[in-house]
Amino acid sequence: MVPNTMSQTVVLGVIGSDAHVVGITILEQAFSAAGFDVVNLGVQTSQEEFAEAAVAHDAGAVLVSSLYGHAEQDCQGFHEVLEEAGVEAETYIGGNLAVGQDDWEETRATFEALGFDRVFDSETDPEEAIAALRDDLGLTTTDTERATISS
Repeated sequence: MVPNTMSQTVVLGVIGSDAHVVGITILEQAFSAAGFDVVNLGVQTSQEEFAEAAVAHDAGAVLVSSLYGHAEQDCQGFHEVLEEAGVEAETYIGGNLAVGQDDWEETRATFEALGFDRVFDSETDPEEAIAALRDDLGLTTTDTERATISS
């Protein structure tokens, strides 16, 4: 097997004006326990702060959280900012991404169109995100994690 060359460092934060901290605290603990190096930027993080941290820490992934329902406006141009900074990382977003999020598939499609590799709702178990990230980064996944990804 070819050794993994992707960084196991993830940059995590709550984007824009959102000040919800519980979700990223849970994710920080879960990703750390799973063996990832986590850089937690906290709440009210700008797009530029995500890009700067990803470059500074050679991150393999940038994980964006938002719970207040306005993530679409906060994420406009996000991937362009990452690209301008030279960031080549997986990008995930999760949370309560849209006010009145009635059609989850429509919400997912919106954020995939914005360039996110994976989109999770606020009910996603952290283990699902961990399994997906291991898979996306080419890291070893357990049988349980593989089952989580495919469900």
